[in-house]
Amino acid sequence: MSTRSLGTTGPQVSALGLGCMGMSALYGEADRAESIATVHAALEAGVTLLDTGDFYGMGHNEMLIGEALRTAPAARREQALVSVKFGALRDPGGDWLGYDGRPDAVRTFAAYSLQRLGVDHIDVYRLARLDPDVPVEETVGAVAGLVEAGYVRHIGLSEVGAATLRRAAATAPVSDLQIEYSLLSRGIEDEILPAARELGVAVTAYGVLSRGLISGHFARDRRLAATDFRAHAPRFQGENLQRNLDLVDALREVAERKGATVAQTAIAWVLSRGEDIVPLVGARTRERLAEALGALDVTLDEADLAAVERAVPPGAAAGDRYPEAQMAHLER
Repeated sequence: MSTRSLGTTGPQVSALGLGCMGMSALYGEADRAESIATVHAALEAGVTLLDTGDFYGMGHNEMLIGEALRTAPAARREQALVSVKFGALRDPGGDWLGYDGRPDAVRTFAAYSLQRLGVDHIDVYRLARLDPDVPVEETVGAVAGLVEAGYVRHIGLSEVGAATLRRAAATAPVSDLQIEYSLLSRGIEDEILPAARELGVAVTAYGVLSRGLISGHFARDRRLAATDFRAHAPRFQGENLQRNLDLVDALREVAERKGATVAQTAIAWVLSRGEDIVPLVGARTRERLAEALGALDVTLDEADLAAVERAVPPGAAAGDRYPEAQMAHLER
């Protein structure tokens, strides 16, 4: 598998990363054994970047990844690079309580993550969302202290705007910005992506299939469980859903002409946006992982890219990517 660099200060990683959130939370029930088998299959295929958050299932996801790493062959375990998001606060019922970027909290979160993962360092450590009550310089400075102490290798950020990214990078070397980027979510192209490139900060793109919406597998009459985040997401509601699936149908025509699946075409499009962008695929099963990895064999030429743009023009998505309360925590 080809590799890409997480910015000018970051490590080399696989061209695709594995986002593990859905194995623990927000997308309904998941099979633990299949989740671990999927992580093993990803490592065997050459995937090196595993992405998690300490609040995914309130620690469940970190413990799952820890188990997957412990039970993987030594050579595969050693190649794995773990990215962890911290700072999102949740109560025992799973409700969201805000974000905490205070330096003491950063150090505390890291201590618990190291224990749950069963590792002596975290490869990329990032605040999940900006804490409005704590200057980003203080939060990043605390992560820099963890780097100096050997507990963290690289500093990352998540879902921040260009101005915040510049302030953070002026405080300490930032390797990577994790942010949603897909055919349906192109808001980073105007200011955030140019700022990241100016600063030498890579982009880890999550939501490349828009939470399954542009995977080619989401049925128009599908009913989502109440525990599934998407049951409350605007793009999956009523007329919005139908309009968005119309876009998928148009994209399917392009994919079929390429001999690819819809998901592979959507991932290949993100891959085409630059060597400094690493798509995260949220596969929860080995079958979906294999399909996603097939995107690496799909080459989109200029004519293909133009056809994709006609099928899914910028700004065509119906509905916001999060419910209103969560959108308020995003810098745009």
